[in-house]
Amino acid sequence: MNATPTLGFLLHDVARLLRKRFEQRAKCLGLTRSQWQTLAYLSNNEGIHQSGLAEILEVEPITLVRILDKLAERGLIERRQHPSDRRIWLLYMRDEAHPLLAEMRELGDITRAEALEGISAEQREQLFHILSVMKTNLVQACRTPVDENEMNDG
Repeated sequence: MNATPTLGFLLHDVARLLRKRFEQRAKCLGLTRSQWQTLAYLSNNEGIHQSGLAEILEVEPITLVRILDKLAERGLIERRQHPSDRRIWLLYMRDEAHPLLAEMRELGDITRAEALEGISAEQREQLFHILSVMKTNLVQACRTPVDENEMNDG
């Protein structure tokens, strides 16, 4: 077996280690990883309904409900009823969450700086460009059904 990691394994490991390092720094904030991820995504999608946020976070809606309950108990988020559909709850950040979010962003900046240490500005730009192109390629590919022959051959 080849000792050189594949691109997928390397990307996974880098992402895992970024999360781990951020968690080490963010422990003092008293949030779980799922709670800070939920806050981060909600901050960019205020007014979204619970099932939409669950889809973005790639978690089951019932799992997200538990996370949201904890965040609401801490006074960080609020649920508001949809104006025309009583079954739907819309999610919003509370003012109390903004200082916490600012701390999270600062810790994220520190963690990314640690990860990118020794990498020149030009290399960083190239890395972001390559990863952006890869993401675009994969988003487009995921919209295309996999050919049956391709599934049987692989």
